[in-house]
Amino acid sequence: MPNAANRTEPIAEVRPTTCVRPDAGPRGAGGARGPRTTTGRRGRVVAAAAVCSALVMALHAHVPNGLGNLGSLFQTFLPWAGLSVPALLVTAAVRRSRLAAVAVLAPAVVWVSLFGGMLTDKRAAGGDLTVVSHNVDEENPDPARTARALAASGADVLALEELSSRATPVYERELADGYPYHSVHLGVGLWSKYPLHGVEPVPIMPWTRAVRATVDTPGGPVAVYAAHLASVRVTPSAGFTTARRNEAAVKLAEAVRAEPLPRVVVMGDFNGTAEDSALRPVTSQLRSAQREAGAGFGFTWPASFPLVRIDQILVKGVSPVASWTLPATGSDHLPVAASLRL
Repeated sequence: MPNAANRTEPIAEVRPTTCVRPDAGPRGAGGARGPRTTTGRRGRVVAAAAVCSALVMALHAHVPNGLGNLGSLFQTFLPWAGLSVPALLVTAAVRRSRLAAVAVLAPAVVWVSLFGGMLTDKRAAGGDLTVVSHNVDEENPDPARTARALAASGADVLALEELSSRATPVYERELADGYPYHSVHLGVGLWSKYPLHGVEPVPIMPWTRAVRATVDTPGGPVAVYAAHLASVRVTPSAGFTTARRNEAAVKLAEAVRAEPLPRVVVMGDFNGTAEDSALRPVTSQLRSAQREAGAGFGFTWPASFPLVRIDQILVKGVSPVASWTLPATGSDHLPVAASLRL
């Protein structure tokens, strides 16, 4: 009987085992574990940002003016909010999120509903009265050249703002031949090819910043207002300061509301855009020539690289046929022009 102690039994091969955690990602080169997939979560963040962008643009008139008049500041640059659409779309593509890409349609649709009409050229030929408004800048280094450029526009009526005592005689001399009728009240003036009467300052501020006149055009009388609303400032301590401008807008609105003539043109430097809800006392009574008969946004300031349209031509009782900006002069604003059918 063989000795049990000397028996040799085959030894089973023992294989090493590997425990894999359920949440472990795939291993890359060298055994390094790859990052977890978070595309879904990131896509939801982009989608949420798109919805917020759409809501803020759609409800821009209700953005509060607390914390330094942020509402007015946002509304001033509202057209530029559309840049959020391509930015969000690129982010959605990087995240490879279909949810985010679809959500970006919301701000795109809102922006188009607000400004899509500005992208078409609505200008037409004709018109009975051409008007030009220009903040000529009291620091303008060459007022004579600016005056000649304005005269060359062929406008029937010119409204000039920020006239300095030094430059006013220059404008009067350069414009005398083409505009036999004019009236200047401190820094605001009207020049016209047609007779002016009933010229008087409009008390929108403690000093004269607006005038009103009746222009006797061949098509009948038209009430013309030239206005320069108070300037706004952006400071770290006070934010976007608009109180004085807003008060001037309310007083200008009262004068327009009391105007007896049915045909009214209000133009000038409003130091605010037509989208600024703080200017609604004026803008709600009138129609923007640029929005109704312009091409593009017609940005006017700063002249070197216009970002906003703060120079306005607003009307009622007449029909804008065309609206446009003129080339830069020596001012920091671009002139604005409109052709009107009486």
